[in-house]
Amino acid sequence: MKTNYLTHLALITTLAMATAHAKTINFSGYTWDVRNEASGGPGPNRWDENNVWVDWQGQLHLKIANRNGQWSSAELFLRQRLGFGTYQFKLIGRPDWFDDNVVLGLFSYTRPDIGPDGTNEIDIELSRWGSAGNPVGNYGVFPAVRGYPQAVRAFHMGLNGDYTTHRFFWTPYQITFQSLHGHQDGNENEMSRWQFSPADYYQRVPQNALPIHMNLWLYQGMPPKNGQEVEIIISEFKFIPA
Repeated sequence: MKTNYLTHLALITTLAMATAHAKTINFSGYTWDVRNEASGGPGPNRWDENNVWVDWQGQLHLKIANRNGQWSSAELFLRQRLGFGTYQFKLIGRPDWFDDNVVLGLFSYTRPDIGPDGTNEIDIELSRWGSAGNPVGNYGVFPAVRGYPQAVRAFHMGLNGDYTTHRFFWTPYQITFQSLHGHQDGNENEMSRWQFSPADYYQRVPQNALPIHMNLWLYQGMPPKNGQEVEIIISEFKFIPA
């Protein structure tokens, strides 16, 4: 893992959070705002509302698209702020086959009244950050208070099919991350787990309710090395309060 991309993880600016939203969608029982912006972080990327949709089965699609030679990415997020509990995402696709420049983010994110960019963020991000040698799985926690270190854990992901489940369980004292083969609410076929439980939890574990984001984007705004569009499906998002 390289420190340059760790810094990059936090570069979704407060300005981006205030972007005008061209549309909303309903997915997994929640109403989400879809980002539509000519240029903005991370990346920077072009964010196109047409790259986010829900199909007839109620499944969420995120796409990195190339339209007339211009690449664009996808993001949506809740205005609602969710607190301590379990956050679970069921994916359809092969993140282990992602192009080196593709990033899928499943994460909670700060707001100006809670803390500045680079704080109060809990990440599951699937990307190699531009280099084929990096493991594709990444968990991260940005501290509740500026000046404290970030905590990160990377893991290799070799899938046995198109279905995976990713979750984090967040309490005031610790955050437990987990990735599993298949779609499930249990603990079978676990591929990765990490428990972040620092002694100075009040400073290093986010303590305030935060909105959830999901995005599919291009590292440093660079197009896929293989020149191919990318699509991932999120069949379900579930939040279970602690």
